[in-house]
Amino acid sequence: MKERSVKIVTEIPGEKSRKLKEIAERYVASGSMYSMFPIMAAEAKGAIIKDVDGNSYIDFYAGVGVLNLGHCHPKIVEAAKAQAEKLVHTCFGSVMHEPFIRVAERLSKITPGKFPKATALFNSGSEAIENSIKISRAYTKRPAVICFDYAFHGKTLLATSLGGTVKPLKMGYGPFVPEIYRFPVAYCYRCPFGLSYPDCSMRCLEFIKQGFLTTVDPEQVAALVIEPVIGEGGYIFPPKEFLPGLQEICREHGIVFILDEVQSGFGRTGKMFACEHWGVVPDLMVMSKSLANGFPLSAVTGRKEIMNAAGILGGTFVGHPVSCAAALAVLDTFEEERILQKAQRMAEIMRSRLGKMYQRIPLIGDLRGIDTAWGIELVRDRKTKEPATEETKRVLNECLRSGLIAIKAGVYGNVIRIIPPLVITEEQLNEGFDILEEALTRVSG
Repeated sequence: MKERSVKIVTEIPGEKSRKLKEIAERYVASGSMYSMFPIMAAEAKGAIIKDVDGNSYIDFYAGVGVLNLGHCHPKIVEAAKAQAEKLVHTCFGSVMHEPFIRVAERLSKITPGKFPKATALFNSGSEAIENSIKISRAYTKRPAVICFDYAFHGKTLLATSLGGTVKPLKMGYGPFVPEIYRFPVAYCYRCPFGLSYPDCSMRCLEFIKQGFLTTVDPEQVAALVIEPVIGEGGYIFPPKEFLPGLQEICREHGIVFILDEVQSGFGRTGKMFACEHWGVVPDLMVMSKSLANGFPLSAVTGRKEIMNAAGILGGTFVGHPVSCAAALAVLDTFEEERILQKAQRMAEIMRSRLGKMYQRIPLIGDLRGIDTAWGIELVRDRKTKEPATEETKRVLNECLRSGLIAIKAGVYGNVIRIIPPLVITEEQLNEGFDILEEALTRVSG
């Protein structure tokens, strides 16, 4: 019998975690203190996180999609160490360096599309999103941007303006950036038009076309930006027609089609990029999170003629040599360790375990996902679909006390995201699902 990965040796949170939190409450801005859980991480490896009190947890959230290759992957750590010993910083805008150039070269090769591409590197997903809009406006000479309900594109002002949820991310931060136009997303479980797929005739796509008559002139729209998989907004996976339909609308009107693969990229859905499941090729792709597996790095890669329309891009720390070295090690690891192929066994386990839970636990209203990324929407009644917000909190707290870290999503806070590192072992994955199933069963009653 294999030894369990979970080890809970104190109450949760333990004494050391509580003391650190007291210090944080004195010195850390309250806006940064929104952590869902009261524990303090001390170290982590693979899919296991250990807190300062000696408790070990299975990780089902991968640093919010940042650690698809797990915590402290040895190849990535070694690459970062080696780079730090040679060159830590120059500012690429002053003195260029090879790691930045090699990352741009690799991204041009692995992103969808057989056309000439160029890449700009940044520090965060928010920065990359903002620059994708700047690039699109420079190319089209147009001001407007289309975005969608439930979207999350970051926490800077423009990224927040693009966001599709109000509480808590937009509260008190207005006025927001102008010339942003929002449309309903294809959230079939809670269709904004009260229709059912596939008998809806994709009303959400037709609504955008109608909006070109009543809301915004398409000749004034620079870009349309969307997450292939809506992340923070509730792990929403659109039907097969939606993303290709958006791409066609963009092509018809000369609108730059931007896909935000910050959370869905780098193997999260079983393919390198989520858009591959729908067969769409963006004009610009925004990437971050698992691009460098924990080191701060983001990118915009796209059609060369669009990318080169912009003037000066970047900043002091963009394309940091150490982060770039980590990113190159990430891309090497995906190839050398056949991560996407190995993740298919993980996907089989996830589909099987979650499917059985749905059949047995009425608290689960909707189960949606692709391969290694899943959302569990909890409701009090499957017919009325009343969001089970408080129950979701209880489930996650039960999981934490039993040694599993998972996080919620959605405007109602009633969706549990299942996004463990792709390097998690089968034993750890099943142990985590045992904890989750027990917590859902207990709360469901």
